[in-house]
Amino acid sequence: MADQTTFIAFLRAVNVGGRTVTMERLRALFGELGLAAVRTYIQSGNVFFSADSGVDRAALTRRIEAHLSQALGYQVPTVLRTVDELAAVLAADPFHEVEITPEVRLCVVFLSEPPPADLALPLRSPKGDLEVIAVTPGEAFVVARRLAGRAPANPATVFGRTYRGHGTSRFFHTAAKILAAARKG
Repeated sequence: MADQTTFIAFLRAVNVGGRTVTMERLRALFGELGLAAVRTYIQSGNVFFSADSGVDRAALTRRIEAHLSQALGYQVPTVLRTVDELAAVLAADPFHEVEITPEVRLCVVFLSEPPPADLALPLRSPKGDLEVIAVTPGEAFVVARRLAGRAPANPATVFGRTYRGHGTSRFFHTAAKILAAARKG
C-alpha cells in the first residue's frame, strides 16, 4: 500500500448564501471519490481525508470540484493543503506585530494560484477594510477591519477580478484549530 498523506480540503461557498450542505453529506460525497478517513471540521467546509502521498494534487482537486458541483448543483472551489503545509503557514505568522482590537480580524486566504507577481505590499482595498500584509505562493495573509461598524469585505476577494485563481479564507485562529483537529486523525 502506498504511503498515505492527510489532506485538508478548504471549500469555498459551503453553508453561506443559502447554499447548505450537512457535514454528513459532505463526508459521503468525499467517500464516493474513494478517499479514505474522511472527516469534517465545523460547518464552514473543512474536510480531512487520506490519499496516496504521490497523488496528482491538481487532478484530485479537479475531481473533487467536479463531483461536488454535480452533486450539489453549484461550484465549490477547493484548495488542498497537507497537514505539514498548514503547519508551515501557521508558523510563518506574519501577524505577530498587528495590534488586535475588537475591529480587527486576522485571516489567511488559501489560494488556488500564486498571487500576482507584481503585487506590492501592503496591498489595501479601496475602502481600507482589507490589507494584505504578506503572501506565499499559496496564501495571502489579510488583516480585515470593521469600519464604522460594518463588516469587512470577504478577504478572499482582495485581489479583485484580475486574479486568475480563487481563494477561500479562514480566520487565522480557526486555521490553528483546523490543524489541531486534522492532527488528531
